[in-house]
Amino acid sequence: MSAIIGAMNFRRMANSIVTRLVLLGIGIVIVGTAARYFILSDILRDDLQTVVATQQETLAAYIARDIDQKIRERQAVLDRLALALPPPLLQHPDDLDAWLGQQQHSQPWFSPGLWVVGHDGRSLSAHPLHPDRAGRDYLREAMAGKPSIGQAVMDPMRQNTVLPLAAPIRNGAGEVVAVLVGITPLTPGLLDLPQGTRIDQTGGFRVVSPKDKLFLAASDTRMAFKPTPAPGVDPLLDRAMAGYRGSGIALDANGSEALAVISPVPSSGWFVVASLPAAEAFAPVAHMQHYILRHGVVVAFFFLLLATGGLIAVFRPLFSAANHADKMSRGEIPLEPLPVARTDEVGHLTEAFNRLLVKLQAAQGELARLAHQDALTGLANRAVLSDRVQQALARANRHGTQLAVLFLDLDGFKPINDTLGHEAGDAALVEVSRRLSAIVRESDTLARVGGDEFVIVMGDLDSEPGVSEDAARAVATKCLKALEAPLQLNGKEQPLGLSIGIALGDAQSAANVLLSAADCAMYEAKQAGRGRYVFADASLGFG
Repeated sequence: MSAIIGAMNFRRMANSIVTRLVLLGIGIVIVGTAARYFILSDILRDDLQTVVATQQETLAAYIARDIDQKIRERQAVLDRLALALPPPLLQHPDDLDAWLGQQQHSQPWFSPGLWVVGHDGRSLSAHPLHPDRAGRDYLREAMAGKPSIGQAVMDPMRQNTVLPLAAPIRNGAGEVVAVLVGITPLTPGLLDLPQGTRIDQTGGFRVVSPKDKLFLAASDTRMAFKPTPAPGVDPLLDRAMAGYRGSGIALDANGSEALAVISPVPSSGWFVVASLPAAEAFAPVAHMQHYILRHGVVVAFFFLLLATGGLIAVFRPLFSAANHADKMSRGEIPLEPLPVARTDEVGHLTEAFNRLLVKLQAAQGELARLAHQDALTGLANRAVLSDRVQQALARANRHGTQLAVLFLDLDGFKPINDTLGHEAGDAALVEVSRRLSAIVRESDTLARVGGDEFVIVMGDLDSEPGVSEDAARAVATKCLKALEAPLQLNGKEQPLGLSIGIALGDAQSAANVLLSAADCAMYEAKQAGRGRYVFADASLGFG
C-alpha cells in the first residue's frame, strides 16, 4: 500500500508545474551560462583582436618606416656617390679602386665594400663579394637608369648578412655608363631594431623578403636568414607573399597560432610581420570563461533552493484556478481557451479554454491578415512596409550592408478606371502585383502603398562601391520589362508603364527619408518622360 502511495506521489510530483518550472529555470540558467560563455567569448575575442591588432600595426608600421628610412638614406648616399664619381676613372681601374677605397672609408654604411660594374656585367673594380652572389636583376635595373636593391646574401669574409644597393653612373650626356654597387650590412646595422624588440612577453617581429622567400631578420634569431615555409603551411604568410597587407591569424616559429599584422617596407618590397601568440593575446578570454563557469554553478545551486520553495508558495492558488476553469468549461462563466499541454494543474485550466481559443485564433488570424496585407492584391501594406524598412536598416547596421527602396507608380492607370471602370482597374492592379511579385527576391518586400503606387525594399545589398546600385538597377529594369506586355482587360489590350524612383541607404539612413527620396526620384522619372527609373540624389543626406 505504501508503495502505491509512493508511486502516486512520485507521478504527481513529476507532473507538477512546480517541478517542471524548477527544471525549466535550471535549464534557463544553464542555457544563459552557455550563451554568455560562447557569445561573450566571441565578442571579447573580437574586441581583443581589434585592440591587439591595432597595437601591433602601430609597432609594425614604426619598424617598417624605420627600415624604409634607413634603406632610403643609404640609397640616397649611394646616388650621391654615383653622381660624384668622375667618369674618366672608369678607364683606370687602379685609380677607381683608390677612389672607392676613400669613399668606403668615409661612408661607414658601406664598410663591407663599394665596386663598379660595367655594361658587360663585369666588375671594373676589385671586391671580394662577386655581384653574381646577389643576383643580376638589380644590376639590370640600375643599368636601365633606376636605383635598385639586390638580394640579401651572406658575406663570406665577415660572416654576416649584407644587402647590395645599386645606383646608375651617368656621363656628361646623362647616359648610364656603369653601375655603382654599395654593400651595407643587414645585421648589425639596417635591421637591428626588429631583432631586439618583442611584443608583450613572447611576441616578436619578422622581416620578410617575398621576392627571395627569405626571413631577413627576426626577434627569434633562429629564424633569421632562413627560407620562408612552403606554401600551405602558413596561409596568412602565403597571402602576404602575394601582396596582402593587414592582420589575421598566422603561425609563429613554434607552429602555434598567433595574431599577426603585416606592414610594408615600400622602398624594398619587403614587409614586417608583428606577431603575438594567440594564447597570450586572448588570455583574458580564458579568464572570463572560467569565471562564467564558476558563476553559473553557484547561480544554479541557489536558484534550485530558492525557486523550489518560492514556486510551491506562489502556485498554491493555481489549484483554485483549475477548479475555476472547470466552471468556465461548463458555461457558468465566460471561456478563455488555452492549449492543453499535460494533465497537471495547468492542464485542468487550459481544457476550459479550448472552445473559445479556436474562435479567437480564427478571428485574430483574420485581423492579422487585414492588418498586414493589402485587401485587393494581398501584398504587404504601408504598415508592414514601414516595419520591413526598419528591419532592413537594422540588418544594415549589424552586417555593414546597404538597402535600396524603389518607389513605383503606374503610367496610364487613370484612363483604365475612367474608360473601363473600377473593376477593370482592380483587375489591372492584381495583374501588376502578380508580375512584380515574380521579380522580387523572397527576402525583399513588395508593398502597395496607394491606388497605383508600389514600393520594393531590397535589403542586405553589398556595400562595395557600385554593387548596390547595380542590384537596384537590375530589379528596376526587370520591373519595366514586366509591364512591356499590355494587360488583357475586358477583352482588350491595355498598355501600362512604370516610373521608378530609387533611393539607396545604409545604417545611417532614416526610413521616412529613404521613402521620401525614392518618391521624389519617381516624380523626376515621370517628368523625364515616364517609363524609366531615376536614382535619388545621394547628397540629400539619406544615404
